Amino acid sequence: MAVPVAFFAVFFAWPVAAIVTRGLKADGGWRFGRIADVVGQPDIRHVLWFTTWQALASTGLTLLAALPAAYVFARLDFPGKQVLRAVVTVPFVLPTVVVGTAFLALVGRGGLLDELWGVRLDTTVWAILIAHVFFNYAVVVRTVGGLWAQLDPRQEEAARVLGVSPFGAWRKVTLPALAPAVAAAALMVFLFTFTSFGVVQILGGPAFSTLEVEIYRQTSEIFDLATAAVLTIVQFVAVGAILAVHAWTVRRRESALRLVDPAVTARRPRGAGQWALLGGVLATVAVLLVLPLAVLVRRSLDGGFGYYRALGDADGGTFLVAPVQSVVTSLEYAAVATAVAVLVGALAAAALARRDAGRLVRGFDALLMLPLGVSAVTVGFGFLIALDKPPLDLRQSWILVPLAQALVGVPFVVRTMLPVLRAVDERRREAAAVLGASPWRVWREVDLPLVRRALLIAAGFAFAVSLGEFGATVFIARPDNPTLPVAVARLLSRPGDLNYGQAMALSTILMVVCAVALLVLERLRTDRTGEF
Repeated sequence: MAVPVAFFAVFFAWPVAAIVTRGLKADGGWRFGRIADVVGQPDIRHVLWFTTWQALASTGLTLLAALPAAYVFARLDFPGKQVLRAVVTVPFVLPTVVVGTAFLALVGRGGLLDELWGVRLDTTVWAILIAHVFFNYAVVVRTVGGLWAQLDPRQEEAARVLGVSPFGAWRKVTLPALAPAVAAAALMVFLFTFTSFGVVQILGGPAFSTLEVEIYRQTSEIFDLATAAVLTIVQFVAVGAILAVHAWTVRRRESALRLVDPAVTARRPRGAGQWALLGGVLATVAVLLVLPLAVLVRRSLDGGFGYYRALGDADGGTFLVAPVQSVVTSLEYAAVATAVAVLVGALAAAALARRDAGRLVRGFDALLMLPLGVSAVTVGFGFLIALDKPPLDLRQSWILVPLAQALVGVPFVVRTMLPVLRAVDERRREAAAVLGASPWRVWREVDLPLVRRALLIAAGFAFAVSLGEFGATVFIARPDNPTLPVAVARLLSRPGDLNYGQAMALSTILMVVCAVALLVLERLRTDRTGEF
């Protein structure tokens, strides 16, 4: 456990504490009065209000759009179901920069809506809300649908035999059983949208700003570290509360239900109602999920492959190297970040899976989720502040980017490997130890064969999220080594059709790489329920 604790202490707690200290400490003393001063500013209150209500609206819209699909995946069996499951999940693993770019191609200047009807939705709240639904659709489908597939349908059928209407049976029997999963999915969506950065940055324009975007603006444009530090504290407290509620709902879901094999609950659609529902879900997936990505690809091909060929030219200004070099750089950084995330995450999961783990070790499990909710902008800028002197002067080192990416990948590794490690029979380890095997050999001979597939899945998730990390990387990526998301953001910030087209081309490349990683995960996945 020493390695994971040291990793998070040095590369997460220290940078966050450094930027908070830099903002709230002056002349040798703390200035906590700045918290009230900053929160009391009308423009900051507006940011807090917008961050909260757009997260609530995004969560409600996502539940409304995705719950019918959760039922379809849980209860209906139809050709192409596994392929459709992969299609639904693709948006979730895409970088937020790609999501923002895809919707910009759909609803922005010269987008599909602009071409057909002269309608533009970029710089409006509707573009942000719809993009958030696109991004989080899979969270609800796979979290709620995974549990729904394991609920025994005979309980609802028994209620109908007793004279209860179909809706009444669902409301009285199925909905209470699903409530913990729905709550967990809603909290996850709220967390992701509450800390939204890339989508709001690209689609919202100057009129809309979440806490994450405002922290970036205060840090990189206004250089007001005091305000950024206060906003970081506010976001940290809010995310901590959300994660605490999420942990409570997960415990309820794990302990309160009797589940059955999901293979016996799915049936071919019967009746006009189920066929209509299946058709509606397919139409929703086509319009909401597939159309933006298809428009992105089409816009990248305007005029043939000219935009792709232009990626090989360096301009000597914003890009010191050809933009296409960011593809190689991203793959190299993601590979290193994956290796770090798998090492740290596997060690943490092994320690948490021990039955004799103490309370402090179990408490570390909750702390592992914080990098998903704490401002990545704060972490990235904190790297520059904290890691600026010996023995860890890493400001000019390329390793900063993979380390920041690994922070986001570790929670996915732990969440993937922990259930499998906890399922390993402890008696196998004890028998190997009695026969004289060292702890390393016990792990290699007993645990590794059982968790190898989970380890590969964890590595795939870590690779996908590392490839798309943007919030922290935008601060620490060097001009001569930009990652794909940073290169896309730089191209979008520059005027001209060529820059816009190159951004579409790079986003398409990034989308394809992430989709391939996801398809590999689907083939390796051991959990057939479809639940995250």
